[in-house]
Amino acid sequence: MIPAAFDYHAPRSVADAIALLGRLGPDAKLLAGGHSLLPMMKLRFAQPSALIDLGKIPDLRGITQSGNEIRIGAMTTEHALLHSPLIAEQLPLLADGVHQIADPQVRYRGTIGGDISHADPANDHPALMLALGASFVLAGPKGERVHKAEGFFTGPYETQMRADEILTQIRIPIPPKGTGWAYAKFKRKTGDFATAAAAVLLQMKGGTVASVSIALTNVGPTPIKPTDAERALVGKPLDEATLKDVAQRAMNACAPTHCQRGHPDYKTAMAGEMLRRALLSAQSRAKA
Repeated sequence: MIPAAFDYHAPRSVADAIALLGRLGPDAKLLAGGHSLLPMMKLRFAQPSALIDLGKIPDLRGITQSGNEIRIGAMTTEHALLHSPLIAEQLPLLADGVHQIADPQVRYRGTIGGDISHADPANDHPALMLALGASFVLAGPKGERVHKAEGFFTGPYETQMRADEILTQIRIPIPPKGTGWAYAKFKRKTGDFATAAAAVLLQMKGGTVASVSIALTNVGPTPIKPTDAERALVGKPLDEATLKDVAQRAMNACAPTHCQRGHPDYKTAMAGEMLRRALLSAQSRAKA
């Protein structure tokens, strides 16, 4: 199908993009990679009056280290993340997750900021950001503000970002040396969205869990951080009894809906199993 008519704008700076958002109003949409918006436009489920293409703003791309923090421009592609030595060395959980996103064609165009801003609970980045303790830089007519990933996602396709703001940068603290990581994703076929997935950062000490960060994908209206499961893990060995208990606690936090990927009970069970696998993989990579 052919989209409805729209105006096209390609600003060269963040300031120009913000000005366009203010002038064009709520019917204008920001264009990042376009993998979510353009199909909706072709089906005429979305009919924006204008597109503001962020692809020609150089300040929105790049991966740098600032102190103990990795900073990623919102228009940085998945391909760039996957092939970044800095990401591989300092944020291997992110590299692990990006490797499992869609396929090479999508990763060449898809952007981390577009994925986060779209806030689809089936997308991988929202849960990865929760597990990594990320923060988001939001720029608007009143300047910049920083919002933590936890609490940013408020519902399916809904975030704390205001209508006149643009996500410009993602800031992620570098985990301590020796931290184990894993992103376990269960899907019907290569390139598909997750039926359920679990992201884990884990630190071990003396055979027990010293600290852990967990987030779950596609088992609720937003990515889920099962804090009860996290608390139950600290100070425990990762034996079968602990794994069973923690998986159940995480499953208790799930609230998936029925879709073509399965019944809610099935997706909840897969979330528990993915968490179990992610914890064991992270343990194998952790260094006390």
